[in-house]
Amino acid sequence: MEVINFLIDFILHMDVHLNEIISNYGVWTYGILFFVIFMETGFVVTPFLPGDSLLFAAGTFAALGSLNPLYLFLLLTAAAILGDTVNYSIGHYIGPKAFSGEIKFLKQEHLDKTQAFYEKHGGKTIILARFIPIIRTFAPFVAGIGTMKYRKFIAYNIVGGIAWVATFTFLGYFFGNIEFVKKNFELVIFAIIFISFIPPVLEVIKARKESKQAAKEEA
Repeated sequence: MEVINFLIDFILHMDVHLNEIISNYGVWTYGILFFVIFMETGFVVTPFLPGDSLLFAAGTFAALGSLNPLYLFLLLTAAAILGDTVNYSIGHYIGPKAFSGEIKFLKQEHLDKTQAFYEKHGGKTIILARFIPIIRTFAPFVAGIGTMKYRKFIAYNIVGGIAWVATFTFLGYFFGNIEFVKKNFELVIFAIIFISFIPPVLEVIKARKESKQAAKEEA
């Protein structure tokens, strides 16, 4: 429970906590940010880590001169690409038995949603999923389980990693220091999280409608 409370506090007051990290650890802040982004994308057991909001906050501090925007972009892009690559490899190693329900640390619901998303959007899921929490973490894992060849996966992985990191880091860099954003940073972070969850919610609603429609037609 304490971990959950800490995580919620960290996300909602990310500007304060990130400022403390920069003040206390200096250049090692890049390594800490690298580690968090790598963990969120690299392991199916850590989808709860902040991704979008952390990139936005980091971009904001880059605009203040506390972090170098070029180093930030290059390192966090590398973390995102490397994370997905590791996740794909783990999925490839575990194989189809991931869907058997025998592996306790894998949430079946998240796997099923990601699989449905993957079946609908194909290979570009690896790019689109970058912008959707939870699915972002499970997409490369499911791709590794399936039939996607690594050569195809790495191409989508690189494009998606660059697009994701660039979008949120530079949004923070260019808009994070607007007076309204600075005064309402918590609301902005909450808005980013809320907007990020809209696509999967719409997918669930659509899937339920299609399921009900199919049931009516069968009846």
